[in-house]
Amino acid sequence: MKSVRGHVRRASRCLTAGLLIFGLVWAGDALAATTLKNIGYDKLPGGRVELRLNFDKGPVPQPKIFTTGNPPRIAVDLPDTDNAAARHIDIGSGSTAGVSAVSAGGRTRVVVELLRESPYRTRVDGNSLVLTVGNGAESQSAPTVSNTDPSKALPTAISGPAVSNIDFRRGPNGEGRVLVSFNGAGANADMQRKSDHLLVNLSHVNLPANLAQRLDVLDFATPVQSISTRATGSGATLDIAIKGNVETSAYQTADQYVVEVAPKKAALTDPRLTRGQEPVYSGNRVTFNFQDIPVRSALQLLADISGLNLVASDTVGGSVTLRLVNVPWDQALDVVLRAKSLDKRRNGNVIWIAPQKELADYEQNVATARLKAEDNAELVTDYVPISYGKAQDIAKLLTQGSMQGSGGSGGSGSNNSRGFLSQRGSVSFDERTNTLLINDTPQKIKELRDLIAVLDKPVQQVLIESRIVVATDDFTRELGVRWGVQATHTTPGGNVISTSPTATNSAGLGINTSNVQSQYAYDVANYNQQVANGQTPSTLPRPGTVTYQTSGDGAFNVNLPATTPAGQLGLAILGKNYLVDLELSAAQTEGRSEVVSSPRVITANQQEAVIRQGQEIGYVTYQNSATGSAGSGTATVAFKDAVLELKVTPTITADGRVYLQINVTKDALAGYVTVPGSGQVPTIDTRSINTSVLVDNGQTVVLGGIYEVTKQNTITKVPGLGDIPGIGVLFRKTSRQNDKAELLIFVTPRILSETLQ
Repeated sequence: MKSVRGHVRRASRCLTAGLLIFGLVWAGDALAATTLKNIGYDKLPGGRVELRLNFDKGPVPQPKIFTTGNPPRIAVDLPDTDNAAARHIDIGSGSTAGVSAVSAGGRTRVVVELLRESPYRTRVDGNSLVLTVGNGAESQSAPTVSNTDPSKALPTAISGPAVSNIDFRRGPNGEGRVLVSFNGAGANADMQRKSDHLLVNLSHVNLPANLAQRLDVLDFATPVQSISTRATGSGATLDIAIKGNVETSAYQTADQYVVEVAPKKAALTDPRLTRGQEPVYSGNRVTFNFQDIPVRSALQLLADISGLNLVASDTVGGSVTLRLVNVPWDQALDVVLRAKSLDKRRNGNVIWIAPQKELADYEQNVATARLKAEDNAELVTDYVPISYGKAQDIAKLLTQGSMQGSGGSGGSGSNNSRGFLSQRGSVSFDERTNTLLINDTPQKIKELRDLIAVLDKPVQQVLIESRIVVATDDFTRELGVRWGVQATHTTPGGNVISTSPTATNSAGLGINTSNVQSQYAYDVANYNQQVANGQTPSTLPRPGTVTYQTSGDGAFNVNLPATTPAGQLGLAILGKNYLVDLELSAAQTEGRSEVVSSPRVITANQQEAVIRQGQEIGYVTYQNSATGSAGSGTATVAFKDAVLELKVTPTITADGRVYLQINVTKDALAGYVTVPGSGQVPTIDTRSINTSVLVDNGQTVVLGGIYEVTKQNTITKVPGLGDIPGIGVLFRKTSRQNDKAELLIFVTPRILSETLQ
């Protein structure tokens, strides 16, 4: 009796579990939306095409169909339907050019692209909606399905619309959308893909000049790189540059044409937990509500939903209680595994599920077997010639300190660190032939050869051009004045006495106030003697007449001339008892100079390059001089550098730019300084810059500059008198100096292509 009751209880539990599983499957079918699995087509006689829209389950959703005339299209809207079909299929038969499928907002739209307006018919065949498209020659009044929605038909387009705007948007899943808007209906668009470009031909449209441009959309992080628009003879063309493995589709409304470029969905992968990162789940969503269901039954349900092959170990058992609402199936699988301390390993579309310890023991055994196989494998010797690097450097990289060598060859040393070698492997190098000698297992040698091929590559080279510009602008102006006044008086005897520094009488003798009378008597006697000798009196000087001779700076009361006058203007006024001398002087100097130095150097990536040009200036110094004068001690010759030097280390970044560590120096001889007891020592004008900068390939950047301005105004004047308005200019000298100096340093790096190396 007890045995019968036990069988009844077990049968009841099995029946309950079966009903639960059946209810789960039924509930999943009821909640899941219809999915368009794929679109197929057949070419029929007479240019007709039969399109089959296959769904994953019935019934087929009630379609809403409308057509457009320009461009000719047939649009089929499928409510509550997901899309798993290809976004675009090229057909090219009869009047049917292709078909596109786009899903948005819980519905799917299938657009049949036509070459000309054509009739169509629809019917339902099982889980498929069959759409038969004519060749355009049939009657346009051919019957269509009764569920056509003419209210959604687009209005008839007018010819020759204009492009009103070209915009770009980023979709929620990283897709790029190009939106071309028109000012009216009637635009005819045709899209073709050529390599990594999408060409959209817009026939019979007008493109304004302000929209014929290139849009750079890299910052949106989509497969679309740029959009170039240009006018053609019959309309306009859009060139959309794309990147990566993408899916493209396009659809058109009355006044807009939309091109969508989306990255292809990657194959379903096993989400793995990584350090500091949550797994990403992408499976179809499911809902579970189980009480004490066997783990194997739950795994079987997940295998059916995912479509993958699932293998459970014999040690997997027990039961689990689940209540999951609208979660991805791969997340539900992880929940079940964590609840029962299980883990999984995936190989292709097969998932192996077992307890964590069992999987860990299996992987440990595999690793141990692999190590034993390596220990027992035969060692072979291989020779790898190195072309671009040094064999010694690559040997150090492979062994990470275990290699030892001296002279022209080396060998393996300590076994504590084997680097990329196996435990029994060793590596040597020959410096003369630049060759590696590897002794290891065949599998390890193959891996090492692949690694060496990655390392032994030609190093990129960089041409660095630098320009050093030194520009000067000098201006100097001076204004000066010299003038003097001399007065005279006559003695009672008729002699004229001058305040001039020098004065002579008619006989050429110097006179002064102490000998005026004797001088007058001498002049009278001399005058009478010349008249007696027959001289005409009118031609003879009167006795006592004084001749003035003014010379030297002492003749001026105010002496403020220009330092180096370029021109002078003199004026003298002579009266009966006075003499006035006035001299104006002026000078103006202008000078402009520009020195351009352009050092250029080529170096390998991350290698320092130095280029120098200039002179070493020698000078003599004296030491141990007893008297402190030059030439009395021990002479020593020393040198100072006055050179132009460019020192640079370039680093090419992964994005094709150049990071420069650069030092530019430009020295020049300024003059000499006299040192007592040591002769003359040269002084050097130094200009230098030491910096680091990141520059685009071929871009010129200004590293730095120095701008100097010297302004100086000088006034030399007689105190008090030089400040009098108007006449104060006669008592002062003015000079103005305005000097400018500018230093600019430019640098341009250029990465040399491999064809030039």
